[in-house]
Amino acid sequence: MAGEKRFRTCFLGGFNKTDVNVYIEKILQEFEEKLKEKDNERLALKEQYKQINVKYVQLSEKAEEVSREREKIADALIKAQEKAMNIVEEAKLQANEEKKSLESIIEHEKEKLVDIREQVKNLKGLVSNVLKDFDSKLEVLIEHEAFKAITEEESKEEAAAFTGEML
Repeated sequence: MAGEKRFRTCFLGGFNKTDVNVYIEKILQEFEEKLKEKDNERLALKEQYKQINVKYVQLSEKAEEVSREREKIADALIKAQEKAMNIVEEAKLQANEEKKSLESIIEHEKEKLVDIREQVKNLKGLVSNVLKDFDSKLEVLIEHEAFKAITEEESKEEAAAFTGEML
């Protein structure tokens, strides 16, 4: 068998003590070397574990920080959205109030316009009556002046005829 150690035999049928001691020392030395290697590996793994653990803690802290930042951002976005909705709602309410106010003003102005139109209609009738009255008075005055002119003419003619008779 490979790797199997064969010892020389001694005179009385035992093994050669020196060979056995050399072999045991060799095995002990190999075992100690392997043990040192395993200790070195263990220490290296322990150091690697510490480094990984430190990185894990750092990453965990960063993850928590990112999570807190996300929460802050989410809260800020929610607050901003709520504020925007409130602003929009207030603007709608204000616009509705302004619309009602303007509609009220328009209705009032329409009423004023109806009143003014009624007044204009009444004034037109009044002006028409005044013009008719003025026209009739003017006709009377013209007729009176015409009659007066005719009467004066006739008086002048009569006076001329009378003065012509007298002469």
